[in-house]
Amino acid sequence: MSQNALPKAEARTDAQDYLTAADEPLASLHRRSGGTIPGPIVTPALLELVRKARGYGLRLARPITARDGDEQISVWAEVEPDTQGQGCRIALSGWQAHPVDSPELHTDRAQHLAVARQSAEFSARLGPRQEVLAGQGTAPDTAELEQAFSAGVGRAWTDFVELEGAIHHQPVHWRLLDGARLRFAGSQRDWRATLAPLGEASGELGGFDLLLCPEQPLAESAGPAPHDRPAPTPRSRGPGIGRDIAPVLRQPVSRIIANAETIRTRMAGPLADEYASYAADIANAGEHLLALIDDLTTLDMVEDEDFSPAPDHIDLADVARRAAGILGVRARDRGINVDAPKKDESAPAIGEFRRVLQILLNLLGNAIRYAPEGSCVWLRVESEGGRARVIVADQGEGLDADQQERVFRKFERLGRSGDGGSGLGLYISRRLAHAMQGSLTVESAPGQGARFILDLPADTKASAD
Repeated sequence: MSQNALPKAEARTDAQDYLTAADEPLASLHRRSGGTIPGPIVTPALLELVRKARGYGLRLARPITARDGDEQISVWAEVEPDTQGQGCRIALSGWQAHPVDSPELHTDRAQHLAVARQSAEFSARLGPRQEVLAGQGTAPDTAELEQAFSAGVGRAWTDFVELEGAIHHQPVHWRLLDGARLRFAGSQRDWRATLAPLGEASGELGGFDLLLCPEQPLAESAGPAPHDRPAPTPRSRGPGIGRDIAPVLRQPVSRIIANAETIRTRMAGPLADEYASYAADIANAGEHLLALIDDLTTLDMVEDEDFSPAPDHIDLADVARRAAGILGVRARDRGINVDAPKKDESAPAIGEFRRVLQILLNLLGNAIRYAPEGSCVWLRVESEGGRARVIVADQGEGLDADQQERVFRKFERLGRSGDGGSGLGLYISRRLAHAMQGSLTVESAPGQGARFILDLPADTKASAD
């Protein structure tokens, strides 16, 4: 679809690069992208051009592109700062819209995400409001950010970083943050953020993957020298597979995945369908291998006799709702309805938020993977006698007495093969539950589904309040 007949659109910004006035169709595009007038510019390419024009005090003009639902917008933009330096005048012409499902647009985004996933040295899972759910870094200078994310679960991720320019004003639409440059405490490098929406294709945003990529190698930064860093605490166990081998494996496996995605999406040129399918199989196998590496890393941690979770005041109902939100897209893909606790339900408990979330994601993920298509999975919470519980129940085949005893063993997969699982998820989950002074059990019978029960100490003070 072409819209060249549209008249020139004009707009104004202030000294904070807020859009204060805009003609159509820019005004509608701005609002559909989550912006308000007045409010921050939410089109990254336009924001960058406005910043440069105002910063240099020069009139700048160039073509820019933007995403508008199922269309890609291209337009010629002219930005001229006012003489007082208080804002800019914007003129847009040559407005054109193209279907977003064109191969070129999909290829560009797939390439960007593949590169970001390969080069990211800090990654996090965010909720629908960009709130932190979990985060993990692979570079020494991300340790402080990882600790901040762990302690700040539920807060906006932007609370823990310093964003370049004037986009720190809250709330910030995710499109504005995708590609933003930033810095954070503990690192002297510059970083760039990539936000990958989850569930966008289904029309219901389920959260985001946040990928932070450094703009300089660690060796070029002015960070502390290795001998200045505190020595690691001696551990009681010998060398761990996860601790020692995982960092060595993660980068080459990520590179394999990225290269396979490059082939699958035909970024390197035309390719027969069967070879693209082979590349997809390679990428999937790589993702399974990365998941196994993560499991081995966690296994090494939970089997360390010095391991101790960080107890906190949590709400099992809230954690269950978050788990359901994260895995909602996967459930819908299999036609499975996830019935999570209602917003007015609560089960205060004592435990480490991210470890409880890890357990529930494992339990719910298993239920979605093995329950019949079109069935229902329930998450229920209850409090009784100083204990709080969350129950994940499915309508699957169920487990007999022998299977119930074996299901929590290390590397036990109950005879399943080819599903990409490591057989470590339930073993790790039970170890985590025990470390938090809790338990993880199962109740089941053949043909009657299964009920996995996570039991933790109740937060009696919160219950009294």
